[in-house]
Amino acid sequence: MTISKKIKHFMEQGSWIRKMFEEGEALKQKVGRENIYDLSLGNPVISPPKEFYAKLRELASAPIDGMHRYMPNSGYPETRAAVANQLKVETGLNFNSSHLVMTIGAGGALNVVMKTILDTEDEIIIFAPYFVEYIFYADNHNAKCKVVNSDSKFIPKLDELKNAITAKTKMVLICSPGNPTGVIYTPETLSAISKILSEKEKELGTEITLVSDEPYRKIIFDNIKYPHIFDYHHKSIVATSHSKDLSIPGERIGYIAVNPNYENNKEIIDGLTFCNRTLGFVNAPALMQRIIISLQNIAIDVSDYERKRNFLYEELTNIGYSVVKPDGAFYMFPKSPISDEIPFVEELKDQRVLVVPGTGFGTPGHFRIAYCVEDSVLQNSIDGFKKAFEKYKPF
Repeated sequence: MTISKKIKHFMEQGSWIRKMFEEGEALKQKVGRENIYDLSLGNPVISPPKEFYAKLRELASAPIDGMHRYMPNSGYPETRAAVANQLKVETGLNFNSSHLVMTIGAGGALNVVMKTILDTEDEIIIFAPYFVEYIFYADNHNAKCKVVNSDSKFIPKLDELKNAITAKTKMVLICSPGNPTGVIYTPETLSAISKILSEKEKELGTEITLVSDEPYRKIIFDNIKYPHIFDYHHKSIVATSHSKDLSIPGERIGYIAVNPNYENNKEIIDGLTFCNRTLGFVNAPALMQRIIISLQNIAIDVSDYERKRNFLYEELTNIGYSVVKPDGAFYMFPKSPISDEIPFVEELKDQRVLVVPGTGFGTPGHFRIAYCVEDSVLQNSIDGFKKAFEKYKPF
């Protein structure tokens, strides 16, 4: 039996990150891991904070009775209360445990949100460059993504957003700080988006939910104050995880937070809880739920990523690359010196530097660097970036 034509197409469409990873593994076998500078995968090498291991040891040495049993599908009440308390501190809004659903990472959270609020043929607006999985998540729930472009600074083109919204638009999905850009949407941008959504809701007689994918929310630089979407659009939901801020992506622990001011938020939470179960997730991992209760105001040392960003940005701009300086996360999205970035990415691979073409994020002419790697990998990649640029540099 062969797989479906649709899945074959999706595999081709979403294969760039995996393709570069697999080619990198083959090269590492051929010339040695230390001679390949793999910047293709957002898999952080920074270890979790010491508080994570302390809590893990505590639970292992003195386990709570019934610690690994089922709990409510929305998660342990005490875990949700801890997350709500932190959100209350960060936003000033009256969050409580009833506004939270614990999930299997941010990917699980987004699928639960989409399953809960989307009907067949509903549309989700996403902004290029985007995380390609959004398209596949939408298809899981018989919805479609409509892509709106961004400007040269990776800020959404608001006129395009206005024109893209129709009666079928049920959700606008943002990622800030962004993957693959590291750009944070400013309060002005969020306010403008919210104004457009409110105007369109009145014009069309519909409801549009603003959903924010935020796994990088605590990895921000330059003392930027993070603008929460809850302050801008009351029909708002956050899907996030501790994968990046605690550097535990393999543990798959995340949550959904519904704006306390969202009308009928109890019905929404009930729907999210139901879909968390019926999608087969059932509940977020029990052990991780126990651990993160005491880690809500803890994160990895963000200054380490900021230092890596500064090093890479300075080196690439000195070579001649056009780069938008990231505000957060651990990605950089330089412009390729040639319009078709794929042969340029191949040239970088010949120089033993692995990156991902911007085509994989809906934005040709760029490429993504994941700098969540050892310092030596970044440092040793610079010569390859320089040689590739010299070969293709614009005149």
